[in-house]
Amino acid sequence: MKVGFIGLGNMGAGMAVNLLKAGHELAVYNRTAAKTDALVKLGARKAATVADASRAEVVMTMLADDHAVDDCVWGERKLLASLPIGAIHVSMSTISVALSKRLADAHAQAGQRYVAAPVFGRPEAAAAAKLFIVPAGDAAAIAACQPLFDAIGQRTVPMGTEPSIANLVKLSGNFLIAALIESLGEAIALVGKAGVDRKVYVELLTSTMFPAPAYKVYGNLIAEGKFQPAGFAAPLGHKDVRLMMAAADDLRVPMPIVSLLNDRFLRLLAHGGEALDWSAAGGLALQDAGLGAVVQ
Repeated sequence: MKVGFIGLGNMGAGMAVNLLKAGHELAVYNRTAAKTDALVKLGARKAATVADASRAEVVMTMLADDHAVDDCVWGERKLLASLPIGAIHVSMSTISVALSKRLADAHAQAGQRYVAAPVFGRPEAAAAAKLFIVPAGDAAAIAACQPLFDAIGQRTVPMGTEPSIANLVKLSGNFLIAALIESLGEAIALVGKAGVDRKVYVELLTSTMFPAPAYKVYGNLIAEGKFQPAGFAAPLGHKDVRLMMAAADDLRVPMPIVSLLNDRFLRLLAHGGEALDWSAAGGLALQDAGLGAVVQ
């Protein structure tokens, strides 16, 4: 397929490589142009502008937040103005429910198609084509994109015809991971202060009652205090917690743990944790217990 790919950060770069490996014709754009160089060497075409990348059957965006997506989509020589009629915008970014609804309306008015398809998985999963993809939108548009999803992920789980539902599901999943990070940090701090080897403790948990990959990945990061380089930076984690708070407020669903997590991320960022992985929020419990500072 003829694909435009916009956003070559920790996640997007690996996804784009796997699209090329699958034989798709790829035009790549990134605000920092140097990030396209490695992909051009693999056969991608360097797009000079967002508009250039958007002249395709499908344009996929993998951007940091609502502001970046808004800036990419609206305006002259941007995605909405350049995507052909009938072509598909696949937004894979973790964005707000409200923005996803705006995107769906805008593309419909322009005669284009829109699929929200956020992903679960860290950069290593993106590089290995092991992401879990959660698309929602027109069924025919999702089916047309399935070869692309197959190239970058291990499983696709459609969530219906309303695109914003996929974004809500993604936010709910990140909320659960953030809650897991906090609870792991507290448990590791408890046994660690009593003298238990933290890595042995995590091995016990992840080989018995909690074998899920998230427990293993985040448990080891917290036990080792290894929060750099950031696979998913703390400010992005805080952004997702705030988007979850907004969604819960809109639906009038009390979520007290979300409020707690918001405070934890605020504390981490207030103490200089911007460059750390979001798992560093779990390290705050160790710091509270007197087991060392999270930010060195």
